[in-house]
Amino acid sequence: MSEPVIAQKGPYAVELEPGDYFWCACGQSANQPFCDGSHKDTDFGPVKFTINEKKTVHLCGCKHTADKPYCDGTHNKL
Repeated sequence: MSEPVIAQKGPYAVELEPGDYFWCACGQSANQPFCDGSHKDTDFGPVKFTINEKKTVHLCGCKHTADKPYCDGTHNKL
């Protein structure tokens, strides 16, 4: 399996409204940290997640988190 592109060596802090979102797992999206379909020729697919109330979340930018789509600090070890 191939490695994802590191889009950013740190999290994306984004304020989100309630709803469903698709986090980019391949790192190639031009709409980081969200999927724009750039994964089509990769081994990766987007990760769907749901927000139930308006809040700020920290989404993984390095694409190596074990807690997809949320940052778990893995970028500090890359």
